[in-house]
This record gives sequence, structure tokens and C-alpha cells, in this order.
Amino acid sequence: FYLAKMAATTGSVKSSGDSVADIFESMDYGPAPESPDVVRAWLDKHDRSFGHFINGKWVKPEGRKTYQTKCPATGEVLATTIQGEDEDVELAVGAARKAFESWSTLPCHVRARYLYSIARNVQKHQRILTVMESLDNGKPFRESRDADIPLVVRHFYHHAGWAQLMDTEMKDWKPIGVVGAIVPWNFPLMLLTWKVCPALAMGNTVVLKPATYTRMSALMLAEICAEAGLPPGVFNVVTGNGRFGSKLACHPDVDKVGFTGSTEVGQLLRRAVAGTGKKLSLELGGKSPIVVFDSADLDSAVEGVVDAIWFNQGQVCSAGSRLLVQESVFNTFITKLKARMSHLRVGDSLDKCIDMGALVDQTQMKTIKEYVEDARKEGADIHQVMASFPKHDKGFFYPPTLITNVQTVSRVVREEIFGPVLVALPFRTAKEAIALGNNTNYGLGASVWTESIPLGLEAAVSLKAGSVWVNCHNMFDAAAGFGGYKESGYGRDGGKEGLYEYAKPAWQDRPRPVCGEVNYTTFGAKYGATVQPIPGSGTVGDKSLTSDGTIIPGIDRTYKLYYGGGQKRPDGQYSRPVIGQEGRVLALVGEANRKDVRNAVEAAHKAAPGWGKRAAHNRAQIVYYMAENLEVRRQEFCEQLQLMTGRREEDCRREVDLAVQRLFYWGAYCDKYGGTIQETTLYGVTAKIHEPMGVVGIACPEEYPLLGFVSLFAPAVVRGNAMIVVPSQKHPLSALDFYQVFDTSDLPGGVVNILTGDRDHITKYLVEHQDIQAMWYFGSAEGSKFVEWTSAENLKRTWVDYGIARDWTDPLQGQGEEFLYHATQAKNIWLPMGDIFAN
Repeated sequence: FYLAKMAATTGSVKSSGDSVADIFESMDYGPAPESPDVVRAWLDKHDRSFGHFINGKWVKPEGRKTYQTKCPATGEVLATTIQGEDEDVELAVGAARKAFESWSTLPCHVRARYLYSIARNVQKHQRILTVMESLDNGKPFRESRDADIPLVVRHFYHHAGWAQLMDTEMKDWKPIGVVGAIVPWNFPLMLLTWKVCPALAMGNTVVLKPATYTRMSALMLAEICAEAGLPPGVFNVVTGNGRFGSKLACHPDVDKVGFTGSTEVGQLLRRAVAGTGKKLSLELGGKSPIVVFDSADLDSAVEGVVDAIWFNQGQVCSAGSRLLVQESVFNTFITKLKARMSHLRVGDSLDKCIDMGALVDQTQMKTIKEYVEDARKEGADIHQVMASFPKHDKGFFYPPTLITNVQTVSRVVREEIFGPVLVALPFRTAKEAIALGNNTNYGLGASVWTESIPLGLEAAVSLKAGSVWVNCHNMFDAAAGFGGYKESGYGRDGGKEGLYEYAKPAWQDRPRPVCGEVNYTTFGAKYGATVQPIPGSGTVGDKSLTSDGTIIPGIDRTYKLYYGGGQKRPDGQYSRPVIGQEGRVLALVGEANRKDVRNAVEAAHKAAPGWGKRAAHNRAQIVYYMAENLEVRRQEFCEQLQLMTGRREEDCRREVDLAVQRLFYWGAYCDKYGGTIQETTLYGVTAKIHEPMGVVGIACPEEYPLLGFVSLFAPAVVRGNAMIVVPSQKHPLSALDFYQVFDTSDLPGGVVNILTGDRDHITKYLVEHQDIQAMWYFGSAEGSKFVEWTSAENLKRTWVDYGIARDWTDPLQGQGEEFLYHATQAKNIWLPMGDIFAN
């Protein structure tokens, strides 16, 4: 109590003397500093002046501006590094491209040996890397020693195994090429390895740009990799500012960009590389909830909160910055948490006895202070208390902070602060807890605290985040992918799921689309731009028939839009002609507009929760039933394809038969891709679940109007998604006839919704919609660029073809793991054990 009271009033605890008796009286900590001498020796060896590390050697071009790297805890200048320019990107990417030619063709076992050698060499230099990381970043030495660097070693070992197994476990995939990796300052070395290890294991080469503030550990690792024998050019490190990173990402010879950082920069990168054919993965910001139920062990949960928010000074993308506590125990829990805060020690990063180190930079501290002052002005209660705090003003130190009496709309509740600031709110029921937990634009991590395992698992499945920890927080391992939902980005770092970010289907070449300028404001904006929905657009075919010797007109068949399980007239009340190969009007179909998109999305969201929770066996039976009903109408669909496309009867019949086969193929996957148990270092269970994306927009290709339609909607359906499908613009009738197949196969209304009309016009409003989680587009190069650029607004996942047609009849191109990858997102649920055996 005395320590807490002193800390609350003075911000520090004074030692009452140096004698043993005085220490026992005060129970104060003594310092336990780690020596920085070895790091300083390495810095001095390089005259504390560093260039880039390119092609296995140091490169220091003349005439470059420089940047001083300082220790955030003391202000000490560690070294001078250079600010790269365009020529440096050219040099590094050229070296990586040349090295890729040999590195990608090495036997898997040889690449595995290289990664294993790096792991061994990192272990040999583990202490110096630990000290370097803490000096460079300001984080506590014991966190670097016990968490960061061991995970670096673990990733190299783990991915040495994947390198060995690539030709069996990833046999239908191949390397992408040159990877541009851009990493942040909060975990400079650990997050670096999350990109580099899978990239090298899959046969790619890497050009890395570390964060401006924290460059030193990346440069040290580059030298260690060279000592380990890694061939020149395979791993290159270049330094520069944020604009320099954009130059790297936009270089035409960079085939893949892997980025970890803020959501805002992720959006800029998404737009910068839109339409270029580059693969992109983004691990971005978060506002992760900590959900504490009244059935939790409150004392354990308090310790969990400390690890969740004050680990690395709260500068963690998955930091548990929103505390949600059940109302019945809220006051008790907050009291316990405040008591625990009074024992937290803030101090020099190399002191092994401190709990929190320095923030990375003055700018970061200013931002955090502004957030806290905004909350204070709103009437929130601010609690800041600690056991000790540095007396000097050299470093960027900020106290652990708890904010209560806030509203769900408060800025500190909604926005990522990226500092040691926790906001707390109460909830009454489990459903309210889930609603509050998911009430965010982010979806990176979450933790659930309860002694009831059924409650914990149900809450973990219900929270929309890439990692959910039960009775723990911020657990990481190389065997389990880490990444987000929604505006926390897409793609995974770690596990087998992370390998797909650094590989492409074996049949596919790097897309290099030829794309003109795209006006993002006017693209697809004009209603009825491709075919005017007016009468007299072509000769109408004769639909009369003979009955009892009398010629009578056929009953007109009206094709409508299909959403919510019913046929709907288009909101605009326009219809467009579908013209066959002979120039005759085969039918008129609805011309959908933005209101139809709105209605279809609402119908999909209404259906999505129930469909996603359906038993996999039930979903399989429905898809098999579709195949059965399609085959019954085999001849009818064949004739329709002939009329629309003018192709031979044998070709059309083969397309129908392949569509039936494809439905059977995807029906088989309904209950065979749910996830797996990850073999992490946790004493417990880490369960990977392949969750549906949610609501998916799908724009189908012109070619193979039936097979392309089935090949795209079926994998999305079997994995529990709901969708809005835009069928072939020229030949939509096969898709429209299919809604009778849906109805007779017991598919719930709203799971598949079909909108006909101008593909790009409908696509525009699908990709701009804020409540669509993914967009698949198979159309023009310009349309692909528009989709990728526009998706940055809410960072929905995209899959586009860049105007390059694929052969939908080829099983390698028309089905397979690539489709499952796009139809799902991996969630890892961590559940520790220890009631019987401690470990």
C-alpha cells in the first residue's frame, strides 16, 4: 500500500538507504542491468556507420542522407544509417532477382540446410541480438530475451522443416519470385523473421526494409546470415524512410509485398500496387478485446491483462486494449487491477527488474498523451500508478494507464492507441460481450477468460479475430499463423497457412497485366453502359408452339434477379437483351443497380450466420443434391449453352458434365477442410479453424458461363460463405436457370444471390460496399485494378484475374487448394492446460 501510495503521488519510490536492513524495510528493487558492451563493440567495429546489406556485403553509396538511430530509453546515439534512394532499390532488387534463379531451383533439402544453419547461428549470437533489440527499440531486456529472440530461432527451425517438405506438402505450388518485406518498429527482429522465413523456405528471395526507428537488429541479422553461408542476394536489407519503402513495393521486379504496420499505411500500399499482379499480404492494426466473464479466475485474469496490454509498453498490434468485464464482477476486477498496477516498474530497457521500458519515439509518446487527454476531456476516469518511474527526462517513458467511465463511441475505445493505455467497459450477458467484442473495424486478436471451457470455446468461435486466446493472451508460435480479419488485414504469418502467402499455383505465371489508366470515380458508374436496356436490340426468336394442330404463342419466360431465395424485379425496372450467336434475342434479363446490390447484400448477411453454423454434412448433402438436379436437366442446360455461345453440342454437354463433377468435388470438401490441431510449443491445444470469409462478391468470367459460375460459387458455398454472384455478362442464362436448382436442392434463401446486368457496374457497388468481406473478380485488367484499388477502403480481401483467362476445364486451374485459400480465413484458438501437470 505504501509503495502504491508513493507511486501515485510522486511517480517513483525512493530507496531509504543502501543497507540490508533498509532494503528489507522498503522492499525496494535494486537495479539488475545487462551490459551493452558487446553490442557497442559490434557497433564500433563498423565505426557506428552502416549502409545497406546487398548481395552478401555492405554497400554504402556516396551522397546519401543519413539517419541517427538512438536508444529510446537514454537518448544515446547508437549508429548512423543511410537513407536509401531509387538506385539502391534497383541494386537490391537486381541482386535478389539474380539470386532467385539459382535459389528457387535448389533441392528442398539444400534450402532446409541453409535455414537450419541460420537458426544455429542466431542461437550462437542470441545474447547480443537480445541486447541490440532492447537498445534499439526500448523494450525490456527480459521480453527480448524470453520472447522475441527465442521466437526468431523457432521460426528459422520451423521453416527449415517446411523447406524440406515443400515438394510433398506444397507440391502444387511454386515460389513467387522476389519478395519486398516491410516491417514495423515494435518487434523489429521477430516480425522480420515472420516474413523472411516462409519466403526463403518456399524458394523466394527477399529485399527487406526495416522501420526507420529500428534498423540495427535487421542489419546485424543480415551479417549473421552471411556468416551462416546463405548465398549472396538471397536476403538483402536496405534502409530508408517510408517513401523508400513504397519505392521498394512498387518496383516492377518485386513479385510479392509482405507488410506489417499501421492500417493507414496498409491502405496506401494496397492502392499503390493495385493492378500490378503483385501478391500482397497485410498484417495491420488492432483493438483487441479482453473478455472477462464472472466465471473467470479473476486473479489469473488480472495477470493476463498485464501481459495483454503492458507487454512491450502496449506497442503491440494484438495488445488487449479493450477490457470487457462482466458487470457482476466489474468493480471487484478493476480494484484488483489497480492494485496490480501499483507494482509495475517502468525503467531502463536493460534493467532486468523492470516491467515496462521506453516508448520508441517522442512522436509516439505525444500521440498517446493526446488520446488520454481527449478521454479526460470527455469525462473519463484516468488511473495512472506504478511502483517506480525514471527520474531523468532522457527517455520516452509513459506510465501504465487505465481509463474507465467511457462510452463505446469514445475515441479511445474505437481507435488503436498503440501504447500502454487500457480502456474498460462492463457487459451483462455473453451475447452482449460478443457484440461489444466484435464492435470494431479491426479483428486481429482477442482473449476470453473463464473457467467454463464450453463458454470459452463458444466465445472464441464467435469473436471475429485471427487469434483468440482462452485464459491467456499474446501467445505466438511459428507453427500457428498470425493475422487478422477486417481492417487488421489479410494473410497469415506462421504455420502452413502462412506458406501460401509466399507461393503461387504451379501452373500460374506471374501476371503482368497491360492496363490503361483507370478513373476510380467513373469506372462502372454509368448504368447500362455496355448494352442499352431498350427494345429493338435484335430479332426475337420464334417461341411459338403447336397444340392440337394450332400454332399458339409460347408463354413468355421472365428472368428476374435472384436474392433472398426469391425472384425479384430489378429496382431500376430495366431489362437487357441476351443475344445469341445468331444475333437473336434469347431472353431479357434484369439490369441490376446499386439498390439491388444493397438488397442482395442484406439478404446474404441474413443468411450467412445460419449457413456458416450448419453441420458440414448437411452442406455436403445440399451440394450433392445440386449435382443430382443439374444432371436431371443436363440436356436443357446443354441446349441453352449452345444457343448462347454457338459452340458444338459435344462441347456444351462436356461443360455441363464438368459442372456436375465440380459440384461433387466441392461437396466432398464440405467436411474435410475444417482445420487442424497445430503443434505449437504451448502446453495445451492450439486449434486452427478455417472460418468462412463472410459475404463474398463474385464476378464470373465470360468464358464457360455454367462451369465458371459453378467453379466459383461452389467452394464459397461449401465453406460456409454467403455471396452475391454476377454471372457472365454476355451469357447469363445458365446461372439464372440454376436458381431453380438451388430452390429444389434445399439451399437456404440468401446463401447464393444472383444479380445480372453490366458486370463492372455491379462490381463497382459490390467492392465499394462496406459490409462485404471479399471480392472475386474475373474480368478485365482495368476492372481488376479498380477492384484492388477500391478494396483498400475497408481492406476486403480480393481475388482477381488481371484480364488473363484461365482454362476452367483444367482441374489444376478450375478447382483445388487455391479456391479453398480464398474461400476461408484461418483462426487459431489457444487453450492452455496445467491443472494436472504443470508442464
